[in-house]
Amino acid sequence: MKDVKSEHGELMTKPFLEVCKLVLPILDKFGAAMTVVKSDISGNIARLESKYNDNPSRFNYLYSFVQAEVEIKTAKSSSSCSNGLLWLTRAMDFIVVLFHNLAQHQDWSMSQACNDSYSKTLKKWHGWLASSSFTVAIKLAPDRKKFMEVISGNGDINSDMEKFCTAFSPILQQIHKFLTSVGLDSMKAS
Repeated sequence: MKDVKSEHGELMTKPFLEVCKLVLPILDKFGAAMTVVKSDISGNIARLESKYNDNPSRFNYLYSFVQAEVEIKTAKSSSSCSNGLLWLTRAMDFIVVLFHNLAQHQDWSMSQACNDSYSKTLKKWHGWLASSSFTVAIKLAPDRKKFMEVISGNGDINSDMEKFCTAFSPILQQIHKFLTSVGLDSMKAS
């Protein structure tokens, strides 16, 4: 996580994407409940990574994708890297709130934790179809106790989740602030 920012405080593309990738194996443990979320995260990481790999020096900093697309007026395209960064950030917001819920509300069921996270993050950006799909998917969420046992290993999973949330949340807020400054943080799902 410490490598996500340069010495000047700029967000670095490759380390940011690597942190986002760390969430994917955890989403696998949710089974079918998080298939769509995992697919969206993977797709947006792949979109940004592909553009980065085309020109690593030009796209070394995360905002360089957006700045390039704003200049040529393609940032609002559904297939743009700007849109990919926006939705990746929103999905990671959901994950951060979910992890926080799991760590802080140990009496909540998995569906309670997921529904609360969804209502606080993604719901306002989704239309009826996406929202309905999410509601159905959450019904497939695994038992909370089993899930926590599977992901905990030998460490203190609640502490680990809180550390991740505490470290990653400010990075996501910084991205939202930047996207707002260029008029892109209010785009809804198409």
